Amino acid sequence: MHADDASSQGTAPSQPPGTPEGGPGGFLAPFDVTLPAELLELALTHRSWAFEHGGAPHNERLEFLGDSILGQAVTVKLYRDYPELSEGELAKRRAALVSSVALAEIARGIGLGAELRLGVGEERTGGRRKDSILADTVEAIIGAVYLATDPGTAEAFVLRLIEPLLADPDRFTVALDPKTSLQELAAARGMPHPTYETTGEGPDHDRRYTAHVSLDGAHGVGTGTSKKAAELAAARDAVEQLRARAGKRKKRP
Repeated sequence: MHADDASSQGTAPSQPPGTPEGGPGGFLAPFDVTLPAELLELALTHRSWAFEHGGAPHNERLEFLGDSILGQAVTVKLYRDYPELSEGELAKRRAALVSSVALAEIARGIGLGAELRLGVGEERTGGRRKDSILADTVEAIIGAVYLATDPGTAEAFVLRLIEPLLADPDRFTVALDPKTSLQELAAARGMPHPTYETTGEGPDHDRRYTAHVSLDGAHGVGTGTSKKAAELAAARDAVEQLRARAGKRKKRP
């Protein structure tokens, strides 16, 4: 589906519907990108909503397209910016940047969760907070931007999205596997592997978990819709605390 097809319902070209800041799609305003209303709606439609509405179109095809655009943009960016890195190191960094954890973090940063069109079941089970759904929707939005604009604009959009992650290279490994990063920090200090205390609360259809982990004075806390997600968030919190503390020590005269 081309952008022209998506906008065929008659809208003023000067202000495509669904994209003004503060309205549906307002999360795109900081990127100077607009989408036709129908294409935006499609990108935000999860298959659970489509199933409950008679098999309406959903965003999985856009997700497929966006995944390819994302991978290419990130690959070229890393290749150009890190000429000293081996293929293996480049692959690790790319994997971190396009991981569900990283894309979900991007989605939360732009407030994408509130825009999703979810089925009743997903809504009840916290679908707006699930990493997998958020990450898939980011890819669908990228695919929609590609269709509505051009390859250069889509690439620039991707690079704007991942800019916060690129600005902090150490986060590559933390974003990909924070629990391993925390274990490595423990080993470097001659300390045992960190242990996690995880509790859950709420009804089965909307259960939330909270995890705690401590290492060398850092106390990480994380929440999620599964024990794994909560522990990953707690590990990430602890690693970031330890890194921040190490950075302050380096700055001392």
